[in-house]
Amino acid sequence: MAATAAASAATRSYSAFPTPSPTRLSPCSTPLFLKTNQKPLHITHSKNPIADIISTHKSSTGSDNVPFLDADDDDKPREECGVVGIYGDPEASRLSYLALHALQHRGQEGAGIVAVNDGVLQSVTGVGLVSEVFNQSKLDKLPGDIAIGHVRYSTAGSSMLKNVQPFVAGYKYGSVGVAHNGNLVNYQSLRAELEEHGSIFNTSSDTEAVLHLIAISKARPFFLRIVEACEKLEGAYSMVFLTEDKLVAVRDPYGFRPLVMGRRSNGAVVFASETCALDLIDAVYEREVFPGEVLVVDKDGVQSLCLMPHPEPKSCIFEHIYFALPNSVVFGRSVYESRRAFGEILATEAPVDCDVVIAVPDSGVVAALGYAEKAGVPFQQGLIRSHYVGRTFIEPSQKIRDFGVKLKLSPVRAVLEGKRVVVVDDSIVRGTTSSKIVRLLKESGAKEVHMRIASPPIIASCYYGVDTPSSEELISNRMSVEEIRQFIGSDSLAFLPMEKLQKQMGGDAPSYCYACFSGNYPVQPTGKVKRVGDFVDDGLNGSVDGGWIKESRKGAAGVDVAKLEWKKEIFTS
Repeated sequence: MAATAAASAATRSYSAFPTPSPTRLSPCSTPLFLKTNQKPLHITHSKNPIADIISTHKSSTGSDNVPFLDADDDDKPREECGVVGIYGDPEASRLSYLALHALQHRGQEGAGIVAVNDGVLQSVTGVGLVSEVFNQSKLDKLPGDIAIGHVRYSTAGSSMLKNVQPFVAGYKYGSVGVAHNGNLVNYQSLRAELEEHGSIFNTSSDTEAVLHLIAISKARPFFLRIVEACEKLEGAYSMVFLTEDKLVAVRDPYGFRPLVMGRRSNGAVVFASETCALDLIDAVYEREVFPGEVLVVDKDGVQSLCLMPHPEPKSCIFEHIYFALPNSVVFGRSVYESRRAFGEILATEAPVDCDVVIAVPDSGVVAALGYAEKAGVPFQQGLIRSHYVGRTFIEPSQKIRDFGVKLKLSPVRAVLEGKRVVVVDDSIVRGTTSSKIVRLLKESGAKEVHMRIASPPIIASCYYGVDTPSSEELISNRMSVEEIRQFIGSDSLAFLPMEKLQKQMGGDAPSYCYACFSGNYPVQPTGKVKRVGDFVDDGLNGSVDGGWIKESRKGAAGVDVAKLEWKKEIFTS
């Protein structure tokens, strides 16, 4: 009787979920019972690659103008992708298309949608922006009331199309599609093991390994295949799966990457990487998908299963600093409010006499507003961003200094001339773009330029779904704050103090991952690990070999950290 009651309680409809709290939602804490075929089933669980490329290119061609590479392009970490899933709406593919527009900031180089019609999975994928990949005729090919979608960031190159998701595969019991946000740190060992047993891979994406694991699983029903596959995964994954009659959402036990759930007025269930996608398609935000949770949506409603419970989530703090849109709620918090608070902290911790506060658009704007209000100084648009410029692959002349930055950011002389300027940005990665921005401001008449960064110094690479450079390329890993200030040419420089950042996150502070600021990784990569964003596989003619090496170095954070660094050798074909 007790087991039956537990199974019944776990097999809940969507409306039976508890009302979400405005504070951070707790992860699954214990495995649940899920009733399957009327029997209760208990689930328990067991050194600079860019420089190398340029050097190799120059030695073979005599030119240092690499046409497919702009090392300074935005000089920001890149989120690898965004996902959406919709069940129970006759316009599922078109709603997915709109939701992907809202998630375009998470990936600009590939997009795809898979929909189910009469039990058949139909797919459209392509290279480019959502608006470039899809049109009316392509969406007409995707009828049905279940769909998943994906936007991807990757480097450009001829092999990128095959890596654009969602992936679709057929296996013994039918077909399955998957869209994945994150990165598996044990991808290489998983792939090697699967290939040893006869698996053949068509892409260089770690997501394909998940499909192989599902296909070889003997578990029934389908969602248990996902459970069994996920038990073998290490790292970050927020995924949506599609079968002939089901939509399944999964989030890794640490909850590195975001995934939220909502509902439209017609009862359709929606999953998306951010709430901004729900807003665009008139879906009401319900709650996060819990870390370690599997949600199965079919004709019987929504059922919840705790996959692999973990007592302490490690959600990516950079979602609040840079990746997510300000109008999103991520990990139970308003992104806008977080960034505004970060700016206010900077104004309190690193004040300076100034005449105007400006932002590096767009990601620095909200923090700059917080800084200006706290400091009692006017906020002005000192830099105007062009939204019609893509990635700059070729600079027409080395004599045109800072061409790439000037193409995207235009200084406003009327705001800057003769002024003491505070410029707020979200982060400094390599430092190359920051130095160009400071130079632009001073050339436009700024009397003083004081740089304020709304995050702590980045001293370590991310391996959980964010494309960051190797540790050798991170300027805060190589230089002190004063050395960075001299390098970028600003009159002063200050970062958001780590302890103040954690204090601002309050009781949720332990639930965030700060590995890029500390070098302390919640899940250690083992052996050889695929670079996030398929750095070489997607964009360069060559191959990569490398491994993890330990190195201790004192960076801008002022502490000695043993970091895992990626060492590469580039071989041209």
